[in-house]
Amino acid sequence: MAPPSLCDVEAVQGTFDELGRHLADVTFCVVDLETTGGSAAKGSKITEVGAVKVRGGEVLGEFQSLVNPDEVIPAYITVLTGITNQMVIDAPRIAEVLPSFLEFARGTVLVAHNAPFDVGFLKHFSASLAIPWPGFETLDTATLARRVLSREEVPNCKLSTLAAAFSASTTPNHRALSDARATVDVMHALFERLGPLGVTTLEEVSTYTSKVKPEQRRKRHLADHMPEAPGVYLFRDANDDILYVGTSRNLRTRTRSYFTKAETRTRMGEMVMLAQRIEGIVCATALEAQVRELRLIGKHRPPYNRRSKFPDRLSWLKLTREPWPRLSIVRAVLDDDADYIGPFRSRAAADSALTALHDSFRIRQCTPRLAVRSRTSPCALAEMGHCLSPCDGSADPDEYAAEVQRVRLAMTGDPEDLVSAVRTRMLDLARTERFEDAAVWRDRLAAFLRAVVRTQQLRELTSIPEIVAAGPHPQGWEVHVIRHGRLAGAGILPRGVRPVGWTDALLATAETVVAGFGPAPVATVEETETVRRWLDSPGLRMVRGAWQAPRESAARHLTPFEEANASWQQLQQPG
Repeated sequence: MAPPSLCDVEAVQGTFDELGRHLADVTFCVVDLETTGGSAAKGSKITEVGAVKVRGGEVLGEFQSLVNPDEVIPAYITVLTGITNQMVIDAPRIAEVLPSFLEFARGTVLVAHNAPFDVGFLKHFSASLAIPWPGFETLDTATLARRVLSREEVPNCKLSTLAAAFSASTTPNHRALSDARATVDVMHALFERLGPLGVTTLEEVSTYTSKVKPEQRRKRHLADHMPEAPGVYLFRDANDDILYVGTSRNLRTRTRSYFTKAETRTRMGEMVMLAQRIEGIVCATALEAQVRELRLIGKHRPPYNRRSKFPDRLSWLKLTREPWPRLSIVRAVLDDDADYIGPFRSRAAADSALTALHDSFRIRQCTPRLAVRSRTSPCALAEMGHCLSPCDGSADPDEYAAEVQRVRLAMTGDPEDLVSAVRTRMLDLARTERFEDAAVWRDRLAAFLRAVVRTQQLRELTSIPEIVAAGPHPQGWEVHVIRHGRLAGAGILPRGVRPVGWTDALLATAETVVAGFGPAPVATVEETETVRRWLDSPGLRMVRGAWQAPRESAARHLTPFEEANASWQQLQQPG
């Protein structure tokens, strides 16, 4: 049996949660509380709990109990609800009622009209009684009504108004069970309004908003053919050009969401209006989908994708191979036996790292190529002793070679010399209270160290000819073939299938990858880093080859800077 590969994959059935839960299959517990006031945190108590459990339009059960609040009910509350002190004097206390209600509601989605109020009271008393809160999903019919209904249809979204508008079978009267029954009718009426809009699952209801343009909703049929499987989706325009590329664990659910909820990104709304077709590419695993997305974005450069569009527009720092080597910022890694670090996330970061190196080592900063025996006027840096001055012929070739070797070690090995030099400069600046200048050098050193660590991480993976690794999957194991940092094959090994023959078939269909040069020339940097993150995930097993995330020699220097930066950002957070 030939396994799926990057070119030929089987659809993988998603989990129940990934597929989206149809509203008819969800059990809802519609709850309503009566209380002595508006805030549990300010001492208000529960006086009555009422709930109705429904599924597919059918009532499965009801729960109702008065609650003794252990305090006098305010007169205005009695007028509003009709619940008197005499009625609750023999009622159980919340410590008895709450566990019974939580058991009744277990495994359901909690629904309430103005859910933060009711759920807030329930959570408050669960915490005060040390009862673990089950972590219910919640749905607020008041919020949903505001999104579905217009002011022309109803003047407000009070429960009594909605019950009357939808001709509910029960009239709300500020008693818990009656109000819960009325809320059931309101919820079903709102679901009926959403059905024609293509909103049929709990996930879609939870994210639905009326801010979606009608024209956008009318295009939801574009996603009807999409499979319920992981993969990559492509929005195409009238000319069949690719507008946008994305990835999801469930193609159907994700693509439908573009037409059933407000897209906060204005550009995405524009993209949906231009789209005429959606293409889905089913992938065996989530990692394969991520890699395919990166490759498609890099190849087609869709106008509505912001990230990963220009993998070639990166900055690298290069130590040249010539008679008198120098440092240079370049756009690409070449097969020229030079040493590179990067890529940097910006040209400014590359400039910062370059400055840190130039200040720490007496390597030349001029750009012309110099012959072994050069005779030109020395520059100002040479006159100040910041350069060994190969330009005027006074440099000792052995001394210059030793300095270049120190630069090479800082870039490709342990940058201890550079770190010590920059830290000394920072301390000197701090002693003279030039703290802003010290911070500039701190940032320069951090930019350099990030690039060195990134390069070492890339090279560690790109130097390995082949790894076959397996990770847990609901259907068995997801297996990936990785060659020189590039994803070459992917598939799902089902339970009960002999792994040896299956793996041989996967290897036979995997992409052939020839070793390249530099840290990441075979795949894009983002692809190799994506693969590396998967290799670092828990539960993986090595089928062939070996991988153990090494401790990069430069990382030990970077860690203090990252920790200090994280602490500083945390201090800047409000509150």
